[in-house]
Amino acid sequence: MNSTEIFSAFIILFAVIDVIGAIPLIISIKEKTPIRPGIATIVSGIIMILFLLIGESVLHFIGVDINSFSVAGSILMAFIAFEMLLGVRIFNDDAADTATASVVPLAFPLLAGAGTLTTIISIRAEYQIINIVIAIALNMVVIFGVLKSVNYIQKIIGPAGTKILNKVFGIILLAIAVKLFSANAKNLFS
Repeated sequence: MNSTEIFSAFIILFAVIDVIGAIPLIISIKEKTPIRPGIATIVSGIIMILFLLIGESVLHFIGVDINSFSVAGSILMAFIAFEMLLGVRIFNDDAADTATASVVPLAFPLLAGAGTLTTIISIRAEYQIINIVIAIALNMVVIFGVLKSVNYIQKIIGPAGTKILNKVFGIILLAIAVKLFSANAKNLFS
């Protein structure tokens, strides 16, 4: 275990996961159906750790490369951004099944999305696996804290603030999706 590697991996993953920036989207999901912070945190953590350990092998086994995975993730992110910007529902939601909403789209692809999973594979080449696992666990603590306090955050910013943040972060999410798409699509066709 190396505290410098843990801290560095934590910061990198924290920036990529961007749970703070995702608050408007989390609020948007919560308004459609209740979310379970524990389930979302555990599922996203499991996805990240499994992808760290076997993700690249699984993708290669099914014939998908990292670029294709990232392009697919960027398209899904774009649809979520369109929901935020246009106020339309693209994804069907089942209000009775809060576990499903906590997994899709919250745990995946919002928290453990293509950008996060690609980053995990990238930092695996630089850091020891145990340090990355600890960094993921620390990020899960932050994610759980944010998800648990989303009602409080929503009360502070109010309905108008929520709508404004939703539109602003919808544009940002769309821009991230376009960047992720363009960075990886050119590698698919070259």
